[in-house]
Amino acid sequence: MADGIEDIEEREDDSYALNSRVVSAIRLAIAAGDRDRLGELLDELHAADIADLLEQIDSAQRREILLLGAGHIDGEVLTELDDAIREEVIEFLPKELLSEAVRDLDSDDVVDLVEDLEEPQQAAILEVLEDADRVAVERALSYPEYSAGRLMQREVVAAPEHWNVGEAIDYLRKNKADLPDQFYHLIVVDPRMRPVGYVTLGKLLSSSRKVTLLEILEDSFRTIPVMQPESEVAYAFNQYHLISAPVVDDDGRLVGVITIDDAMIVLDEEHEEDIMRLAGVGESSLSDRVIETTKRRLPWLGVNLVTAILASLVIDQFEDTIAQLVALAVLMPIVASMGGNAGTQSLTVAVRAIATKDLTGSNLWRVVRREVLVGAVNGVIFAVVMGLVGLLWFSSPMLGAVIGIAMVVNLVIAGLAGIVIPVTLEKAGVDPALASGAFVTTVTDVVGFFAFLGLASVMLL
Repeated sequence: MADGIEDIEEREDDSYALNSRVVSAIRLAIAAGDRDRLGELLDELHAADIADLLEQIDSAQRREILLLGAGHIDGEVLTELDDAIREEVIEFLPKELLSEAVRDLDSDDVVDLVEDLEEPQQAAILEVLEDADRVAVERALSYPEYSAGRLMQREVVAAPEHWNVGEAIDYLRKNKADLPDQFYHLIVVDPRMRPVGYVTLGKLLSSSRKVTLLEILEDSFRTIPVMQPESEVAYAFNQYHLISAPVVDDDGRLVGVITIDDAMIVLDEEHEEDIMRLAGVGESSLSDRVIETTKRRLPWLGVNLVTAILASLVIDQFEDTIAQLVALAVLMPIVASMGGNAGTQSLTVAVRAIATKDLTGSNLWRVVRREVLVGAVNGVIFAVVMGLVGLLWFSSPMLGAVIGIAMVVNLVIAGLAGIVIPVTLEKAGVDPALASGAFVTTVTDVVGFFAFLGLASVMLL
């Protein structure tokens, strides 16, 4: 147990890390088999911190904690866990504890809990739910993955459009046991259950009882189609500063609500996914097994191998040139590396702008022009630097000129490729975050080597 927890203790300089004294006490309680003391310590921790603790230790150590403190693994902890670890914990928990853990969760949290599990684990959770909750979860699971229907919660606080503030407040007080743990708006609906607006709780409490709900509707009101992709939902929340939004079916009837916490989780996952895909590792986590991680990374390493071979074929065409001037072999990696880094900078900007819908047809050529000019300016600056390097290192002004010109050419092409390639892939229906890196690297390597060695053949030999 010591190795896994000692790693956590090293983070004590982080204000939001697990407290090292608490972690040490947890370690002692487990070593002593002190169930009561472990329970006291876990009760002091936030659900997210307990999840962190379970994720950062190995399977055997996790079982030790679950054996002594399984009763403290509630639904909130399960929703915070990484998918792979969550499946292991659910399989280990007794049915009665699992039932208690998920009983108080909103339907969207239960859906998030079960949608990525294997069928046996899904069945185990659905079996312990009450009939109404199970039907709601199964209905949500019938919607496509990554849709608003999967993201929404079925627990909705709605009121008829003819009510006034007093009637709404009386209704909320009378039915407080049936209200969700968190909600931000009272959704106002017409007789056909179609949302016509919503009222913030602050406006509701600060208005006179006789004021009608229609008089205090918020201007930010928007509805979300149940089949809308969750990435579009997250964009809408971020773009229009929404706190919650009703979800409607094809007939415009209210079927659920999405709140800002769920939308921001999606937005965070989108950002993380883009970063992972740009690095060619896809969806992964620190808890993944060796074979799973290998399978995800192997294909893109293979693609990189092919691009490296293409660059090598370009070098092979100038074998005689390199043989006559060995200095070229010393300087080639500099040109390729600078082009690759410049291309990655432009690529990262482009992929992020595409994801946030900031890069459109109306501003595409302005962005392309900017990146090309940036590449040209940086190229000229580093051309001067490398010209001096060529002169001082190899006592050859012409060699400095060759690498300087090649640097300018490659950085300009890198800026162009970093924008044009992801935009082209996006237009072709291919995820630019997933495939752009390999293409941009190939372009900068091939152009860099060809420009440098080609100019050397003409100007130096």
